[in-house]
Amino acid sequence: MEIYIQIHWLFLLAIPIACVAWTVTHEEVFREVKDYCTAQGLKSKTIAGRKFFYLFTCEYCFSHYVTVFFIFLTDYHLLLSDWRGYVIAGFSLVWIANLYMNFYAFIRQLIKKEKTEISVLEKEITE
Repeated sequence: MEIYIQIHWLFLLAIPIACVAWTVTHEEVFREVKDYCTAQGLKSKTIAGRKFFYLFTCEYCFSHYVTVFFIFLTDYHLLLSDWRGYVIAGFSLVWIANLYMNFYAFIRQLIKKEKTEISVLEKEITE
């Protein structure tokens, strides 16, 4: 595969990885699962148990597993066509997906800040 096609795949494949990782670790639809994993992670007596349950609450950690799934699904590799290409692709996809998630979190924070400022201004106007 040509390098420019591989780069396009890198930036496009990171989008669903970021979407799945963010949705599972942050959105309300998985709130019960996240709460359960948080509780089990805190209660677990073994390091393996704590780490296993923690991966469902951390978007960065979970994005590694989602990336492995998508690499398996798409057979995507980067720069090299052997196992090293899969390793390079994996870490590159995780990095780009986490850039997307951080950008998304930043935008959400800005929107929340604006909404709060607007509600404060509206409250001041009505008083």
